[in-house]
Amino acid sequence: MEMWNNPSCSKCAAARATLEEARVPYRLRAYLTEPPSAAELTEVLRRLDARAWDICRAGEPAAVELGMADWPRDDADEPRWVAAMVAHPELIQRPILLLDDGGALVGRTAEALDEAVRRTAPDGG
Repeated sequence: MEMWNNPSCSKCAAARATLEEARVPYRLRAYLTEPPSAAELTEVLRRLDARAWDICRAGEPAAVELGMADWPRDDADEPRWVAAMVAHPELIQRPILLLDDGGALVGRTAEALDEAVRRTAPDGG
């Protein structure tokens, strides 16, 4: 599993602790300094079964400065959202867990972390 990690984020710290306690192997990606490409983020959205605005941190200063709250949320404008998140990776919700089974989860809740462990642990959790 790959975890898109922000070291100063409490939700990322909780996800790391949960995975370590469950002995689930994972690798960290410092997505703030190694931002995804537009193609990569689009693939992650597919894996999450989400739209770009679903994982955008709209309260971040960059989002406010860009006026993203007023951006249309439709197919035609989704590439604009993706481009903004690639240019400003702090806008990407965290932690994102890219599971080895091809799925992905936003690991902000205990339930999402439990599912990641269940889907990743060698013994099925």
